[in-house]
Amino acid sequence: MRLWRKSGSPEPAAAPRAAAGARYGSPQDRLKGDAQETARQRLVIASAIFMMAFIAVGLRMGYVSLLRDGAEPTQRVAARGGSIQSERADIVDRHGAVLATSVPVMSAFVNPRLLLEPQDAARKIVAVLPELKYDDVREKLEGDKTFVWIKRGLSPREHDLVNRLGIPGLEFQAEERRIYPQGSAAAHILGYASVDNAGLAGVERFFDQQLQSGETVQLSIDLRLQRMVERELARAAQKFSAIGGTAIVMDATNGEVLAMASLPTYDPNSTRTLTNEALFNRATLGVYEQGSTFKIFNTAMALDTGRVTMTSIFDATSPIKIDRFTINDDHAQRRPLSVPEIFKYSSNIASAKMAVEMGAETQRAFFDKIGFLKPVSTQLPEVASPLYPRQWQKISTMTIAFGHGISVTPLHLATGSAAVVNGGILFQPSLVKRNAASDQGRRVIQAKTSMNLRQLLRLNVVEGTGKNSNVVGYEVGGKTGTAEKPSRGGYRQKALISSYVGMFPMNDPKFVILASLDEPKGLPETGGYATAGWVAAPSVKNIIEGIVSLYGILPGDLKEGLPPLEIASTPVPAPVVPPKFVPANARYRAAEQRKAQPVRPGAAQTAAAPAAGVRRVAAE
Repeated sequence: MRLWRKSGSPEPAAAPRAAAGARYGSPQDRLKGDAQETARQRLVIASAIFMMAFIAVGLRMGYVSLLRDGAEPTQRVAARGGSIQSERADIVDRHGAVLATSVPVMSAFVNPRLLLEPQDAARKIVAVLPELKYDDVREKLEGDKTFVWIKRGLSPREHDLVNRLGIPGLEFQAEERRIYPQGSAAAHILGYASVDNAGLAGVERFFDQQLQSGETVQLSIDLRLQRMVERELARAAQKFSAIGGTAIVMDATNGEVLAMASLPTYDPNSTRTLTNEALFNRATLGVYEQGSTFKIFNTAMALDTGRVTMTSIFDATSPIKIDRFTINDDHAQRRPLSVPEIFKYSSNIASAKMAVEMGAETQRAFFDKIGFLKPVSTQLPEVASPLYPRQWQKISTMTIAFGHGISVTPLHLATGSAAVVNGGILFQPSLVKRNAASDQGRRVIQAKTSMNLRQLLRLNVVEGTGKNSNVVGYEVGGKTGTAEKPSRGGYRQKALISSYVGMFPMNDPKFVILASLDEPKGLPETGGYATAGWVAAPSVKNIIEGIVSLYGILPGDLKEGLPPLEIASTPVPAPVVPPKFVPANARYRAAEQRKAQPVRPGAAQTAAAPAAGVRRVAAE
């Protein structure tokens, strides 16, 4: 057996060197220790880098899933029902009746990457949402995207059925849906909004920013009158087989539009099948030759210059031949006519000679002054520019005198007519309520001229072409206008625009009513005629009878010396700022309790008191 002696402690001389960090061992041992130390340092650095990357990814995922406010909903928001931070404000009529509002709805979306069986999921979805096509849904679900909409604006029943499917990756987002409780009423005024609640047409588009900010828009229209006008226009269009039509009721004293209808119309709740023809607003986009209604303005121009008086005479004995054209009269008298007779018999010949005596420059300047040479200014984006000759020659002056050779919209015609009869003040038409400071208007003719035109318009109803618009006891005035629609190289004789513009009471005009039918057809009871006096004037009469019944206007209310009439309205309450975040279940409870504002003023919705010296006949 061999024994080894245990080595002793280092010699004293070595101790100081060891304390000073002297290294022992072979060079191989020292090299191995250095490598291990380096590896440990690299491991620490790599771990720190991975930790920072992990924290960054975690923060990003937290932001995307919890905090991001994008168009694409997140699963966290969807799983909890979502929240709506703001609501598109209501549009109401002059009495506060709701015309457009927003309601909370749920929309379904899916992350295809989370689906286990896309085809089976597509079959289940189509089973509860039968309006969807299986191939379209399957194609969406088999795609490589992380987000696709299934359907937006689900009804409560649809939401429940889809939710019961229990498909992984199928979630819901709380949104708003724009609805129009009155259906197609005032559709061309209101317009409509997109699925994302952005205004696309009408006042929805014009006031988009205001509505998005939560501020209610109160229109000047009266829903009750609007419905009445729409019914009458539809009745007349059906009776005379017209391809379209328009009607306007305006307050002559301030330019407020009380009703405006256009046919064909549409329901803004169902815009998927909306056609361009239905969307077309004939009142503001339709540019037509207005026929003999322009004799209102031709006569006003001549009288306003002072060079023509009510007793002036113009020869209408024979037709006018100029270039290759011949100007005739439909109710030819074959003799010289005074100004009242020109109006009564609607003489084209005498009107043309009156215009020539005024001159082309005077005529053009007058039509520019009353706004017939530029688009009408109102709260609609859909407005058209008038059409008129670039070179205002003698033949243009003659034909424009009786409404040919110049085309304007029906709203131009109503606005200009209001200025002619209200004392000579032109107000831009307004679809929102006005106050005394909203629009002071500007004078376009003298008050004396306006008084003369009132007498002529009343004469035309009593003895002229407007007899079918007369309402006994209400001093109705008006003018017919029948124009052939232009075509290549001339006019289509059987294609007429038949218009009638009426006003009442003529001692102090308050209402201007326009009705126009596009291509009406004559009937045996009209003698086969489809002119304005037969097809449009009766509609104006029916609308006037509706107005006096709706607002309770008695014949005695129109006597001279009484204060002017005022149409009642109800101010809407000041907007209440909604909370920033509203739980979906709370919004649904609120939606169940929400009802359209009544026409009658409520406790928080009192009617404004009439101004001094004003009679309010349209009170509820």
